[in-house]
Amino acid sequence: MEKAKISANQLFVLILLFELGSALLIPLAVEAKQDAWVAILLGTGGGCLLYLVYFQLYRYYPGLLPTEYMEKIIGKIAGRILAFLYVLYFTYIAARVLRDFGMMLLTFAYQETPLFIVNTFLVLVIIYTVRKGIEVLARAGELLFVFMYLLAITGFILVVVSGLIDLSQLKPFFEEGIKRILKVTFTQSLYVPFGEMIVFSMIIPYLDNQKNIKRVGLLAIGLSGINLAIVSIVNITVLGVDLTLRSQFPLLTTIQSIQVADFLERLDVFFMIALIIGGFFKISIFFYGAIMGLSNLFKVDSPAKLTFPIGFVILIVSITIASNVAEHMEEGLNLVPVVLHVPFQVVIPCMLLLIAFLKNRKKKA
Repeated sequence: MEKAKISANQLFVLILLFELGSALLIPLAVEAKQDAWVAILLGTGGGCLLYLVYFQLYRYYPGLLPTEYMEKIIGKIAGRILAFLYVLYFTYIAARVLRDFGMMLLTFAYQETPLFIVNTFLVLVIIYTVRKGIEVLARAGELLFVFMYLLAITGFILVVVSGLIDLSQLKPFFEEGIKRILKVTFTQSLYVPFGEMIVFSMIIPYLDNQKNIKRVGLLAIGLSGINLAIVSIVNITVLGVDLTLRSQFPLLTTIQSIQVADFLERLDVFFMIALIIGGFFKISIFFYGAIMGLSNLFKVDSPAKLTFPIGFVILIVSITIASNVAEHMEEGLNLVPVVLHVPFQVVIPCMLLLIAFLKNRKKKA
């Protein structure tokens, strides 16, 4: 492990920035239509339960990274194979998020720039930060967190002042019944962003006061869920259900609609900066999780040595992951949750927890 310590406040900020990350950018739970905010809140509750699973696993093996306690739970060979699969999972999701933000920049700012160039610059900044370690990443989070929230509050006030909000767009409630909302929750909002908290099992061993792990995590997940639900409500009440469904990046479309006193408009540039900050932290944390897992697995003395190779892999995967936007979105909504998120976020951690529980009960007996 890296010899580093982060405070409870820093962990809270990192979780919040991570959870908001790409979730602010993509059309989250929009298949639930005007009830998307309900699906997000249900996903938040499910995310809290999953976090308790990750936390309980850590309680059984305090001070250890998942790559270490997996070997203790299911044996050395199977544990190392599973740990390596998690490294691949973190790397792949980092590449997907990088692709999301690269496409956003191409769509709104750099239409003539190749995706490879945009993603390369993003990766280089992330590599530089991650090489400095989790403490530097946490301190950067504390600084940029304030900036993001100031922009968010400003944006909300401007949307209200602009008179864009039409609360009737949220009606009728539960138009297609609770089944539709539950389906969206258990196929989308539970996993992105809340189930992705699995990567923080690579970070919580660095918390200086281990008693705060549970409380800080649950508070951060709860607050991020409320924030995402508010953003969903704002998008729907401003754009309407149909436009929100069709929009590739609903929040930016909402911000583009702001016009106050015929002179205050085109504010999407400022909010693109805020979104990029969120994306930066999300990619960085997945990147960090992959590096720490790999270095721990293969006993690399300096994790910083792996930043350029893993960063290069993330860059190449982000370019080759899909041939176009439609394919990328289709994979993200229908294929990835079933093939990757369900096993790595839910099934495997629950199985590991069950085995750890049985093993520890035998020891006590």
